[in-house]
Amino acid sequence: MVGLALLVAGLGCLGWVAYQFYGTNVTSERAYTQEKTSLRTQWQQQTAPTAKSSPGKASTKPTKKKDVLPGDAIALLRIPAFGSEYEVPILAGTDLDILSRGVGHYSSTAQPGQIGNFALAGHRVTHGEPFKRLLDLDRGDQIIVETQDEIFTYVIDEAPKSLTVKSSASWVLDPVPGEEGAQPTRALITLTTCQDLFHSPDRSIGFGHLASTKNKG
Repeated sequence: MVGLALLVAGLGCLGWVAYQFYGTNVTSERAYTQEKTSLRTQWQQQTAPTAKSSPGKASTKPTKKKDVLPGDAIALLRIPAFGSEYEVPILAGTDLDILSRGVGHYSSTAQPGQIGNFALAGHRVTHGEPFKRLLDLDRGDQIIVETQDEIFTYVIDEAPKSLTVKSSASWVLDPVPGEEGAQPTRALITLTTCQDLFHSPDRSIGFGHLASTKNKG
């Protein structure tokens, strides 16, 4: 009986590990697709002509944008170095349930394209693994962030593989990372993920700056 109980417990542990490494990826990839589809639909609705437009003079004035709540999709992330099909939603917040549906935006940091530090977090393993290859990035690689109205292209200045900090190192989220209290003068980006493939208190950090902005209009 003891041997049978241990066998069942062992199989249960293996099943849990298999779900974490494979099952969560399947679930998260579906969530990614749903978030991206919903976000694009929302953008289209917010930029569609209003019903009160005069005949032959369709208004292109966008409707009022809804307030952003934790977990809402706010942008799309593309990293050319990861392939042409790589695209994941960026969601407001970094809670674990939010990170299972995309890359999370630290709510205390700047918005996309704004002066300051636009900071993101994502998993390297499980839950879709959006930052699985983050440590492959090199200085000069591009990070593209698309919002409803604009496309921002950031360029990596310090590769994630070059910097490891403890999870408590909050300075990486400062408006000017490494310069406490400094007033930002540029639009920056910070990418954070687990340093190890398994749960770890260490974080790999990449820094970059905004290189160009393209208006979608």
